[in-house]
Amino acid sequence: MNKHEVSIERAADFLWRSARLLERAMFAREFLGGPPGAVINALMAYRNTDGGFGNALEPDVRAPGSMPLHCELALCLMCEADIRDPRLAMGVCDYLASVAEPSGRVEIVSEQLNLYPRAAHWTGSFAPDSPNPTAGLVGMLRFQAIEHPWLSRATRWCEQRFTRPLDDAHEVLCVMRFFEHANDRKSAQEAALRIASAVGRARLFRAEASSSEYGVTPLQICPTRGSIARPAFADVVLNAHLDALAAGQQEDGGWPITWAPPSQAAECEWRGRITYEALRLLHSWERI
Repeated sequence: MNKHEVSIERAADFLWRSARLLERAMFAREFLGGPPGAVINALMAYRNTDGGFGNALEPDVRAPGSMPLHCELALCLMCEADIRDPRLAMGVCDYLASVAEPSGRVEIVSEQLNLYPRAAHWTGSFAPDSPNPTAGLVGMLRFQAIEHPWLSRATRWCEQRFTRPLDDAHEVLCVMRFFEHANDRKSAQEAALRIASAVGRARLFRAEASSSEYGVTPLQICPTRGSIARPAFADVVLNAHLDALAAGQQEDGGWPITWAPPSQAAECEWRGRITYEALRLLHSWERI
């Protein structure tokens, strides 16, 4: 197989053999015309009675309780699958309001994190003013087209926070989700391009396509040709990352992860997620 030629058949076989029901439903939705209900049904297994999501939806954090981290991922999956569910989204907002700071900002994880298995990189403290995941949550909830008091407070906090530099590429990723679904597209794009153009100075940004280290790539910041930050990256940069992504398919049909998960089960779950993400990105950029 040519190093830049992706086998969607082998990738599909990997997903059917090894991925969670959730990623299989997402794959079917994206490539096989699968029903949105299958995605929602799979997501509901991770939902808690407080309206939030937990239960290792993000496989590196094995705690069962709800956390903003898992809520953002659930909403991102719904957006990727073009699913709007106002009732579910309002439940997420109710949960977020219950754990938010007075400003509306939420911490990415809760103290429950320390009581259960987790990947090593989740040990330690987090920046007290990080917009990760608050900004991403706001953007994904805007896609759901709902109104909620917490959402209004969080939006105002984010707008004030964006006037200061972002230190981590994951924060930039969240901020792009915020701007992607802003009401004023022109103003949002101006701000998005200013922030995306400075991402090279942020921690954990993977500028080099040939690097095997963990990091946020330009493709994650610009997952489609129409992404709000697309003009911040040259064609040659994006094409190099697309080539590297295509070349990353393994012999078993899946894609690898570049960090140490907390268990073999988590690695299997992550590989299913990463494989689906690779297929979705390559599909959106017309590489498959």
